[in-house]
Amino acid sequence: MAADRPPRRSAPTELAGATISEFDGVRYLHLGTEWVQGAMRIRKPRQLELAYIQRMMAWLLWRPTEALEPDAGRAVQLGLGAGAITRFTHQVMRWPTTVVEINDSVIMANRLWFQLPADDARLSVVQADAGHWVQQAEQLQTVDALCVDLYDHDAAAPVLDDEAFYAACRGLLADGGLMTVNLFGRDASFAVSSARIAAAFGADQVWQLAPTKEGNTVVVAGRGVQVPDRDTLTARAAAIEARFGLPARKWLRLVRPWVAVGQG
Repeated sequence: MAADRPPRRSAPTELAGATISEFDGVRYLHLGTEWVQGAMRIRKPRQLELAYIQRMMAWLLWRPTEALEPDAGRAVQLGLGAGAITRFTHQVMRWPTTVVEINDSVIMANRLWFQLPADDARLSVVQADAGHWVQQAEQLQTVDALCVDLYDHDAAAPVLDDEAFYAACRGLLADGGLMTVNLFGRDASFAVSSARIAAAFGADQVWQLAPTKEGNTVVVAGRGVQVPDRDTLTARAAAIEARFGLPARKWLRLVRPWVAVGQG
């Protein structure tokens, strides 16, 4: 969920709760309000258009370069948005990808307007409550990259945001697996949410990127992740930029270990 709004909108197309707008070659997904739930550049559908969505891929830095090859891991997204991350992990990275979305109108909008392909051997779109889905035993320790972006039409706070939920997310991750979470809103709400993530994952396994200009802060959390030295991270960032066209060296300048408010 992005904080920005397109500068000028065409008349929205209502689709059972989801609304669509377009401006300057970019198509936006809304849930009946002005808040942007996702975006896609129409001529470049696999490009990650929004800054915060790009930063949701910062987990790539914590994975060895060779562990980013096709079929080298399993990706899961909780919250489909406009399908940007799903298209990226499924079509660009070519990883087996599962996405969990509760709103059937969002899934329909993605199929019709955001080039979300039909399910295949590497893609599964599940209409379900993410809070229930993460509790399923068969999912435990099977996920290498988990992206969590769960907001409703009001965009006031994440709809799932307690320590038990984040602990269940950790339970999904394989050893060395990583979660990114989009936290949008006031500083006070960020402090509470990030502290819950740290309680579930351990403070030494949580990092945060500087907020975007729209106010989205991405938190990265790992399960047993070993952070390499700066030279290795720099080499990984260069490889990510060369292969995926993402601003990974900028991420390195923006990321820092999580510190509880009042302890920094």
